[in-house]
Amino acid sequence: MKYLDEYRDGELTRKLLAEIRQTVTQPWKIMEVCGGQTHSIIKSGLDQLLPPEIDLIHGPGCPVCVTPLELIDKAIALASRPDIIFTSYGDMLRVPGSDRDLFSVKAAGGDVRIVYSPLDALKIAQQNPHKMVVFFGIGFETTAPANAMAVLQAKNQGIENFAMLVSHVTVPPAITAILESPQVQVNAFLAAGHVCTVMGYWEYEALVGKYRVPVIVMGFEPVDIARAILMCVQQLENGEARVENAYARSVEQAGNLPAQSIIKQVFETTDRAWRGIGVIPESGYRLKDTFQQYDAELRFPEIQVINPHESSLCISGLILQGLKKPNECPAFGKECTPQSPLGATMVSSEGACAAYYQYGRYTSSLEK
Repeated sequence: MKYLDEYRDGELTRKLLAEIRQTVTQPWKIMEVCGGQTHSIIKSGLDQLLPPEIDLIHGPGCPVCVTPLELIDKAIALASRPDIIFTSYGDMLRVPGSDRDLFSVKAAGGDVRIVYSPLDALKIAQQNPHKMVVFFGIGFETTAPANAMAVLQAKNQGIENFAMLVSHVTVPPAITAILESPQVQVNAFLAAGHVCTVMGYWEYEALVGKYRVPVIVMGFEPVDIARAILMCVQQLENGEARVENAYARSVEQAGNLPAQSIIKQVFETTDRAWRGIGVIPESGYRLKDTFQQYDAELRFPEIQVINPHESSLCISGLILQGLKKPNECPAFGKECTPQSPLGATMVSSEGACAAYYQYGRYTSSLEK
């Protein structure tokens, strides 16, 4: 496939892995932040081909997985109302809330619709002027520009029956929270390439200077991943700490300035809760005051009283913090499967538990 085959080159990947083996002299724990990268690593088997000194830890970079349970329950409450058309990306429909999921609401007759863009939800609002249309606006910085554009267009076009349930989070504060945890086990980070495509990697320079940990911007193909890990190991072995870009074909230091501009126009930073982690200060976005009429939580204040409760069997919080691997969960592959998930990490297409289940990493919890 043009422009991809060279980054899936098996011989080049093996050469990079050999160089990693020649370079590493001691154990290192390296966290890949992005859930999509976790899936690429597990699917390609790179986790099993790396030398034993390299322990890849899976970070909280799955937007579906880190959406807090409270927001899932609020989404379910909104979707259950007969006066609302609730719109969402498809992978949110099976994320378990406290008692049920959005798919159950849809099966019971709720008007829950899968969309592929927030602009699709805006179009539905235009087509249904007598109903409120709510879009579930989740994600990291990657999806924030499109969501901001939808809100901006709604205001410019005077569309009043549109609202967004916002659950946007940002990567650098999450890395900071991990580094400041007393249980921190991470020596270096592999940054999410698609987030950096939007935001650049200038944000990480202050973080690296303060905490003295390498940060390598990484892509999604085997060559991308092996090269980024090699660059990371070289820094660690040399006692260095700086930001390096191993995804230069897509990422520039400054990022996408027009995308950043529209984010700043519509959103402002705020404290955000992360599922399984808790509240991280200044780690997310909320709509600015001038756009509050499109904030679903303000339009429907009655959903503020929801009290969520997590499954007692699910350890997804420890997995999202990089403290446990999915196959270290006693429920993995037993009580918790993609068909009957206990947590979002087993549902999402970027969830670490889903990756381990799909690609057969059962070793620690299932009998061989």
